Amino acid sequence: MGYLIGVVGKPNVGKSTFFSSATLKTVPIANYPFTTIHANRGIGYVRTKCVCKELNLTDNPVNSACIDGNRFVPVEIIDCAGLVPGAWQGRGLGNQFLDEVRRADALIHIIDSAGATDIEGKPCKPSSHNPLEDVKFLEEEIDMWIFTIVKKDWEKIAKNVEVSKRKLADLLEDRLSGLAIRKNQIIEALQAVQLNKEKPSLWSEDELLKFIRELRRFSKPILLAANKIDISEAKTNITRLKETGNPVVACCAEAELALRRAVEKKVLFYLPGDSSFKMNDATSLTVPQQDALNQIQEKVLEKWGSTGVQDAINAAFFEMLGMISVYPVVDAEKYSDHEGRVLPEVYLVPKGITAKDLAYLIHTELGENFIYAVEARSKMRVGEDYVIKDRDIISIVSGKKRS
Repeated sequence: MGYLIGVVGKPNVGKSTFFSSATLKTVPIANYPFTTIHANRGIGYVRTKCVCKELNLTDNPVNSACIDGNRFVPVEIIDCAGLVPGAWQGRGLGNQFLDEVRRADALIHIIDSAGATDIEGKPCKPSSHNPLEDVKFLEEEIDMWIFTIVKKDWEKIAKNVEVSKRKLADLLEDRLSGLAIRKNQIIEALQAVQLNKEKPSLWSEDELLKFIRELRRFSKPILLAANKIDISEAKTNITRLKETGNPVVACCAEAELALRRAVEKKVLFYLPGDSSFKMNDATSLTVPQQDALNQIQEKVLEKWGSTGVQDAINAAFFEMLGMISVYPVVDAEKYSDHEGRVLPEVYLVPKGITAKDLAYLIHTELGENFIYAVEARSKMRVGEDYVIKDRDIISIVSGKKRS
């Protein structure tokens, strides 16, 4: 589907560590569908329970990896430039930051939950900075950026609506298409503010900004990754962050990065998102390395249940973007493709997608020649309006090909 997650935050909060730990290749996978990744982009993985164990099958993944019944689906993550107040006016790396944010469908905001960095990312005493200020200023930066873009052409847009009778949502879609903002998100924001859509010239500047705030909420949803949970002061601030209404995931990116590097060296077995790890070769570790792993187990995994990095990526896709997983196959009896590979692919698709929508996603010709689909578990034929459910296994039958 081409959805993109942006990792954002001020300097010194662990943003780069989060990005590195999320994109460090520790999952064996080949032929993932991203051939060119820019320097600030990487491949992370969404973790989801595979259907193979439920069906007692040995699968042959092609576009993903299956480890112990867990599917790891590659997704693209962008590491946005560090943010400081005034970014929307070009301060710091503001222009670069906003250019990267425009491409993101959802944002993971890395927060120093220990409160040990000030509003500009400078180190300070733990708990001396309130992380709620970071949440507020990030939202305001994005709001003002979008507001400036819309305000520039607002008079023209309003006049067009009132003279040509074109829908406001259509005109805004044209203006905002470069910001990965979709028409349905514009419509949702317009419904939320309940302003006069036929006479937008009557909107005050405050009303326009109110609409922009809603639009940002729908089009650039923000998940708060409350980082540095290994520091004792974090717990109180995480409670505060949950009161913002944003989804919050407790996180320790440094611990995740250490675990993934240990996996690369075959020192231990660990799957991203697990609540523990198993040692393979403790003899190769120095005493400080052993102590560090013990600290991760005690202060992070046992106390919080995971490092939170995988949980944040999963929440971004499944909760904020509302994605589900679907397994397209050719043979509904054997759950395989043309080459006999069992459950070769899994797609992440939006909730509400139909069987015909899925056919078009697989191949345009398949959608154009759609006849019916087969829900492989029940072997039931379903029509083009069948709404795909999470973990469905679907075979598409068309006039020319089947998938």
